[in-house]
Amino acid sequence: MTTAPTYELNDGRPIPALGFGTYPLRDDEAVVAVASAIDAGYRLIDTAVNYGNEEAVGRGLRESGVPRDELFVTSKLPGRHHAYDDAIASTEESLERLGLDYLDLHLIHWPNPSVGKYGEAWRALVELRERGLVRSVGVSNFTRAHLERIIDETGVTPAVNQVELHPYFPQPEMRAAHEELGIRTEAWSPLGKRQAPYAEPVVTAAAERLGVTPAQVVLRWHVELGSIAIPKSGTPSRQRENLDVFSFELTQDEVAAIAALGRPDGRLFGGDPDTHEEM
Repeated sequence: MTTAPTYELNDGRPIPALGFGTYPLRDDEAVVAVASAIDAGYRLIDTAVNYGNEEAVGRGLRESGVPRDELFVTSKLPGRHHAYDDAIASTEESLERLGLDYLDLHLIHWPNPSVGKYGEAWRALVELRERGLVRSVGVSNFTRAHLERIIDETGVTPAVNQVELHPYFPQPEMRAAHEELGIRTEAWSPLGKRQAPYAEPVVTAAAERLGVTPAQVVLRWHVELGSIAIPKSGTPSRQRENLDVFSFELTQDEVAAIAALGRPDGRLFGGDPDTHEEM
């Protein structure tokens, strides 16, 4: 069984270097997939209120039989719960659905800047950390300006910013901002979903050289960047394959060439954090 090594977050806590994403898994499919992923060696499990699967994910965690303290569970606060009291209540409800006493990491899912309450939500997450209901706090889809605002207002830097990141949208500016601010980059849709770059010559050549699959090359690219990828698959063999990316390395030329696949229109659905609203 393969397990991922860990990174140290800016709060001193370890986080697995690769995790299991659960969107859009639901109901029994989610239960089976989460239990299977944990059996394959995954320890970081990522969900969200807006995925509508926290209860099923919680069942999968329990059915895995792995002790709670060996797992790293992440959820995300929805936009409709950004007001301070709502954020506290929402997190308590997430814990109830998951059947957990605490979250290892809780993220603000989107900043929703037109609403203007993400600062309140951030203060609530910091309070939840003080209460012990959340171990680490972070954000998702925040720009540098959003990050700097909440850091300036609270003095607390997010441990993680989970952003869209894949070869067609490599986000060099955001990764540099994270490095400067001491924030760990986490990647949603790390394989690019429908526009997966498996046929790109640099990816196929690296896969052939290493004797691995193109998907494994892309996930190893994330490892080389220091980005935490959270691929989703309900297929046990694919789950194991996606996790098995720590026994080989890409060359720096390959890493750079994959990053060079970036496109101006590389976003999957136009989810610009300055304008996208997700409540």
